[in-house]
Amino acid sequence: MAAPLLPAQFADDAPAWTQSVVAFLAEKERRSGSHRTVESYARLLWPFLGRIGSPDRVTPAHILAWAHGVGASGRQPTSATVGARIACLSSYYRFLIRMGITSANPCDALERPRTIQSVARGLTADEVRRLLEVVPDTVAGRRDRAILLAFVLTGRRRTEVLDLVAGDISIEGAIAFYSYRGKGGKRGRRELPGPAYGALCATLADAGLSLATMDPGASLWQAGARSRGVTSSTFYARFRRYLQAAGLAPTGLHVLRHTAAKLRRDAGASIEAVSSFLDHSSLAVTSVYLRRLEGETDRLWPDVAVAIGA
Repeated sequence: MAAPLLPAQFADDAPAWTQSVVAFLAEKERRSGSHRTVESYARLLWPFLGRIGSPDRVTPAHILAWAHGVGASGRQPTSATVGARIACLSSYYRFLIRMGITSANPCDALERPRTIQSVARGLTADEVRRLLEVVPDTVAGRRDRAILLAFVLTGRRRTEVLDLVAGDISIEGAIAFYSYRGKGGKRGRRELPGPAYGALCATLADAGLSLATMDPGASLWQAGARSRGVTSSTFYARFRRYLQAAGLAPTGLHVLRHTAAKLRRDAGASIEAVSSFLDHSSLAVTSVYLRRLEGETDRLWPDVAVAIGA
């Protein structure tokens, strides 16, 4: 079923369940602050529910077949994909229960697959230097360099950087600040580190722009791109090419947030400081985050080895 993510209005004969999906997606976007999250949920919900016809007709068997079904890629889904599909549908049904639309969640009858958590990875300082070195000294390259520095020096997520506009930047004395809307609707205002601010000014100059005269709603990343700024997909494709040119393993943009956390920790920042930097909900979240990045060292094995003569 083809349907817009959040249609402005419905046809008179639109089924009632479509309104519930739109309401769910709207709430999800408000809570997460991420349009990409909404897109991911919508790509799962619309086709599935459109095929069944209505959420009250869905059975655990329907969900099981769909969750384990072969997707558009033609490959069998991984356990992580199966889990994500079930979690998406379960979240929708929890919303329906809260709204008094239904009283049961058919996903509760299913056993969630065990998933092996992937190892988080952050680039080292040397790898970041290699990455920056391959970015060309062109209009588009200077824009990309400014974006990369913003990611690594602020630790913000993809949309939090790429959606920055002129009105988000303010100058107080010799210090630049940026305002952002983070995950879960969190809002913050932080210092924009000097190298990132300098690179930003350079890319704005390439586009014939300046913060002092720009429309507050104008994108900061217009140089070599449309007036609305470089798109997320375009920058991601260019980022992957930079990784290849630098001899680094292919990965997603979230590695730059991992990198920001890793470099802060390597520089001596406390877990509390890293937690605040990343806007994590608790120190426990940050501890797990850093443990996945750093691995757990074993300081006692040399003593044990000596004891056993190894």
